[in-house]
Amino acid sequence: MVPVPPAHIAQPVARVLNPRSVVIVGASADARSFGGFVLANLERFTFNGDIHLVSRSAKAINGRACVESIDALPEGIDVAVLAIPQAGVLDAVRSLAAKQVGAAVIFASGYAEAGADGQAAQAELERVAQQSGLLLIGPNCMGLTNFERGVPLTFEPIEPYPCAGRPGIGVLAQSGAMACNMRDAFKGRGLPITAAVSTGNEASLGIEDYLAHFLADAQTRLITVYAEQIRRPQLFLELARQARALGKPIVLLMPGKSERARAAAQSHTGALASDYASAATALRRQAVVLVETLDELFDTAAILLRYPRPTAQGLAFMTNSGAMKNLALDFADAIKLPLPALTADTTAALVAMLPSYAVAENPLDYTTISIRDPGLIGKLIDTVIADPNIGGALLCMMGGPAVAQKDKADFVVPALARAAKPAALVIMGDDVPLEPFFTEAMRTSGVPWFRSADRALRALARVSEFGQALLRAQRYDAAQISETAQIKRAALPSATSITPALPVPIPNNGIYAEYQGKAWLAQMGVAIPAGALAVDLSQAKRIADQVGFPVALKAQASALPHKSDAGGVMLNIQDASSLESAWNTLAHNIAQHRPGLVLDGVLVEAMGARGVELVVGAKRDPQWGPLVLVGVGGIWIEALNDARLLSCDAPLEDIVVELKALKAASLLQGARGGPAVDFAAIAQVVVAVGQAMLADPSIIEIDINPLIALPQGNLPAVFALDALVVVRTSSS
Repeated sequence: MVPVPPAHIAQPVARVLNPRSVVIVGASADARSFGGFVLANLERFTFNGDIHLVSRSAKAINGRACVESIDALPEGIDVAVLAIPQAGVLDAVRSLAAKQVGAAVIFASGYAEAGADGQAAQAELERVAQQSGLLLIGPNCMGLTNFERGVPLTFEPIEPYPCAGRPGIGVLAQSGAMACNMRDAFKGRGLPITAAVSTGNEASLGIEDYLAHFLADAQTRLITVYAEQIRRPQLFLELARQARALGKPIVLLMPGKSERARAAAQSHTGALASDYASAATALRRQAVVLVETLDELFDTAAILLRYPRPTAQGLAFMTNSGAMKNLALDFADAIKLPLPALTADTTAALVAMLPSYAVAENPLDYTTISIRDPGLIGKLIDTVIADPNIGGALLCMMGGPAVAQKDKADFVVPALARAAKPAALVIMGDDVPLEPFFTEAMRTSGVPWFRSADRALRALARVSEFGQALLRAQRYDAAQISETAQIKRAALPSATSITPALPVPIPNNGIYAEYQGKAWLAQMGVAIPAGALAVDLSQAKRIADQVGFPVALKAQASALPHKSDAGGVMLNIQDASSLESAWNTLAHNIAQHRPGLVLDGVLVEAMGARGVELVVGAKRDPQWGPLVLVGVGGIWIEALNDARLLSCDAPLEDIVVELKALKAASLLQGARGGPAVDFAAIAQVVVAVGQAMLADPSIIEIDINPLIALPQGNLPAVFALDALVVVRTSSS
C-alpha cells in the first residue's frame, strides 16, 4: 500500500467519500445494532457499490450473504465499517490491512479521549495504519455521509439529502454530535450539503484531509468546521490560503478562549499570546471566518453560501420601525458592524421615493409606505444595494397578515434575491407562524432569512469582517520584507559595549542579555537609551559621566532575563557617590538571590524621558508560527492584559488601526487634553520586530517592555527601555 504522506501533505480521501465497495464488520440482523443501522442506511440511500457483510452470528441479512471473518473477504475493498466493540478493533484493523482494504471507520470509543491506556491503544492503531497505508476514520466518531454521492457510513439513521445540482456546504467536525447538529441546522434551512464528516480522534485522517478534498470538489462552495484541536496547523493554514484563492469560505468554530493553564514563557509576549489567540491570529491572516457561537456558525454560513465573495463595505439596515432602527444602531455599534453613510446620489433617489417626514439615511426607516405601494420597497432595496458605500443590506420587518405576507413574497423577496451583494431578511415576531406560501417563497429564492435581528446582524458582522479579511490578506501577500529585517543574530555585540562588534556565541539557554538585544534593535532603527556595559565601578563612573546623570544600573547575564526579581536594577542614580552605593547594592542583591552567577557586566544607561509605557513583542508559536504583539506595557502588562496580536507581516497602517483599538488608546491619543504620541513611530517598531521574525526563523521570542512612547514632536518618538531576545539553540 501507499505510505502515509508527511504531515504537511493532505491524504487523499476520495476513496473514503466515494467508495465502490463497503464491508460492514459486525453486521447483525438486529435492526437496532450499529451494524444494522449502517446496512439500513446503505440500502435506504440505494448505495450503488458492492456491500460485504462480516458476521459471526448470521449467514445472511436482508438477503445478503455474510462471511464469518475478515480473512474470507476479497482483497481491495475500499472502506470497512467496524461496528464492533473496542476489544476487537485492533485485530480487525490488522486483518483489514492484510486484505489491502483502503480505509476503516471506527465507531468504538475508549481511545485517546480516555486516558493513558486509551492513548496507548490508539497509538498502536496508528502504528498499524501507518505501516500498512490503511486509512482510519475515527476512532470515537460517528462516521461520515456523502449526500451528493449517496454514501452513508454512519450508525445514525439518516435520510438521503442530495444537493440536486446546487453548490453545497461541506460539514467537518471532530465531535459526532456537532457534525449532526451542523448538518441538521443546514437541512432545516433547506441548504444543500455535499458531505458531513465526524473525524473523532483523528488517528489517521483529520479535518485537513477532508478540507483538501472539499477544496477540490466543484460541488462544495463553503466549508464549515468545528475543531477542538487543529492537529496540523501549517497544513490547515495552507489549505485556508488555497480556499481564499478559490473563493470558498471556511467558517470555523473553535472552542478554547477561556483561561487555561499555559507553559511558562520567558517573555510577557509569550504569556499573553495564548494558544487560542495565536491560532485565531494566524487563521484570520488567511481570512478564515472565526465565529464564537453555533448560531453564528449556522447564520454566517447561510449568508456566505449565497455570497462567498463579499465586499469590505459595511451594512445598510432597512426597516419600517423607528424602534428597530434605534436598536440596530446600538447593537451594530456593540458588535463593531459599520453602518456607513449613503452617498449623495442615493440619498437624493431615496428622498424622491419617501414621504417628506422620512429621513433618507442609514439605517433607513421607510415608514408605512408599503401599505400604499408594496412594490416601492423593492425599488428602495435596489437603490440602497447599488450604493458604492454599501456592502450588503438587511431588511427587518413584521410578517403581518396574509395580504402583507403576499406583498412581501411578490416584491420584497425578489428584490433581495436579485441583489449582487449580501442581502438578508428578518421577519420579526419570534416564532409566530408564517403563511406557508411566504415561507416557501423565501426558501425557494435562496435569500437568507431570520426570525431574529440580533442573529442576522451578528452574522452580517462576520460577513463584513470576512470581506475586510480578504482585502487585508491580499495586501499582506504583496508585502515585502524590508532590508532592515535581514539583520541577523551575527550582528549582536560582544560583552564589551552595546555597539555592534564581533558576533557572540548563542548562550546555552538561547537568551541574549538586554544589552545585546538592544544593540540588535538599534541596528533595525529602534532607538535605545545612551549607555554602555561596565565590568567594574570605575568604568561605570566613566560611562555615567559620558551619558550624563541621572543613570540606571542593570545587571547583565544571559541567565538573568528578569533582572528586577533579583534586585538587579537600580534607577534614578543622581551622582557618582550614589552610583558607587548603587553598584555595591546591586552586587549584593545578585550574590544573595543568584549565588555563583557571573555577570557579563552592568549596563549603565541614561535615564529616559517619561512617556506612555507599551510592550512590543513577538512569539514563534511552535504550531502556528510567528506572531507580533503590541499593547500596554510596564507594570500594567499582566494586570490590564490590553494587547493586540497581529500577523508578523502586518503593514504599518493596519498596526496603527490596532493601536487605536486598545482599551488604553485614549492615553496614546492624549488624555485630558495632553499631547498624543506618534502612532506611526510605535507601529514602525512593530513592523521591524515582525519582519525580523520572518527573516530569521531561529528567533523564538522578542520582548521590548517597556517601549516608551513620547508626545509627538520628540526625537526619538519612541525608545526601548528593556529588551529580551530568545533564540533556538542546537538542543532546542
